[in-house]
Amino acid sequence: MKLIYRQMLSFFAVICTLLIIVTISFINVTNRTLYTNTWRELQQDADSLIQDSIKYDQTTRQFKGLKTSSLKSNANLLARQNVHFAIYDADQKKIFASNGYTATLTKKEWQALKQGKTIQKKIDHPRLDVSDKNRTKEKSKPGPHPSMTDILRPYFYQGKLVAVVSIGTFVSTVEQSRHQILNNLLATFVIAMLVALVVSYLLARSTTQRISKMRRATHQIARGNYKVHIDTQSNDELDDLGRDFNQMADALQASQEEIRQQEERRRRFMADAAHEMRTPLTTINGLLEGLAYDAIPEEDKKHSIQLMQNDTRRLIRLVNDTLDYEKIRTNQISMDRKVFDATAVVNNLQAQLRKKAKVQNDEMAVDLPKVLRVYADYDRFVQIMFNIIQNAIQFTKNGKIEISGRRLPKGAEFAVKDNGIGMTKEQTEQIWERFYKADRSRMNTQYGESGLGLAIVHHLVELHGGTIKVASELGKGTTFTLFFPDREYAPHAITPSGKTDD
Repeated sequence: MKLIYRQMLSFFAVICTLLIIVTISFINVTNRTLYTNTWRELQQDADSLIQDSIKYDQTTRQFKGLKTSSLKSNANLLARQNVHFAIYDADQKKIFASNGYTATLTKKEWQALKQGKTIQKKIDHPRLDVSDKNRTKEKSKPGPHPSMTDILRPYFYQGKLVAVVSIGTFVSTVEQSRHQILNNLLATFVIAMLVALVVSYLLARSTTQRISKMRRATHQIARGNYKVHIDTQSNDELDDLGRDFNQMADALQASQEEIRQQEERRRRFMADAAHEMRTPLTTINGLLEGLAYDAIPEEDKKHSIQLMQNDTRRLIRLVNDTLDYEKIRTNQISMDRKVFDATAVVNNLQAQLRKKAKVQNDEMAVDLPKVLRVYADYDRFVQIMFNIIQNAIQFTKNGKIEISGRRLPKGAEFAVKDNGIGMTKEQTEQIWERFYKADRSRMNTQYGESGLGLAIVHHLVELHGGTIKVASELGKGTTFTLFFPDREYAPHAITPSGKTDD
């Protein structure tokens, strides 16, 4: 069964249940109201009978009885309304009976009447000397009639019981009014059911239409259209789902764009790597052929071997950079963090890179405290600082490289500043992406071999729980700022074995 029909049945069932409950309650209230009104009218008729027919002595003010003529007149009038009565004296003797109406009074009822209580009762088969609609047109005889609802009402004069009126009307008269009300109610109920059916359909349709929109949007997503969005105008659960769907579509769009960019960079990297590998491999192959055919003079063989070693190291670095990045990205490296002196490390790096800086005609300056404690993995810290400083040297010529460091309340901060070629804002935003090179026109080894160095640095700093920021201006230089948190502020690093490094 489709959702719209299930929704319709649900709404219709709820509305029908409410209508049935209201109808039953209304019928019960109506039934009680009809009988209560009937008893009240009978009570008023009984009071009128006594007031119209009572006789008492004006001098002695004693009760003298009831006027028969007045009772007969009222009996004829009430009979037209299907109301009949009988009057009894204090000794339970019948004084007057309308059309031979006979009501039986029990001792318990008589005791209650003497106490001034009015009794409502139902008489199943009262005796009357009149015909009813179910009899033939022949002269009817006294006999049992349909059920009647009756009240017994006592009357007192000067504190003494003088009369009891038993007055009643046919239950069919009350039932006739009730049937008329029920017929009207039934017609109203049928109309309400039809309206409920229409309302249920409209409510279900409004829900299923929104679900159909989501379904169509899902099909668009499945076809690769991630720009589709669902309108959300209210704050119900379907709109919450719609907003989540929109977030998913945006995330898929961003992921697709990221995949496209990564694929583009991968292709560029493969082309760059092939270019970078082809040159040293061609050189190595040519030198090996020269050695094999003894085409290289003896005095040049040593130099040829050095060239092959240099090109081999270039290939090894290129492969190692790629492998390192994948290991770091997939968390396959172990972190052995501890506290050590970063000043000594930076001074050693300055000594190692001084020759390379000299080739670029760069000046290196170190400004660190005598001892600067840092909490990090020693080898990875060296790798991070080496890459950052080497990057500054590669992109700076006839300039100055400044390396500084200081203690902060929650860790150690380092800065590497140069006045080299710098970067644009767009280049700065993409500097941490893998396979990315800030200057595509500089594809030789002088400006990096793989485009992975800074991507590796970024991941390593994040594994330490630290931060790295870059500020750069084209033609004026670049500044890298790194922060390593102390032990109590650093997150636990997870090793490949699943254990923490602390």
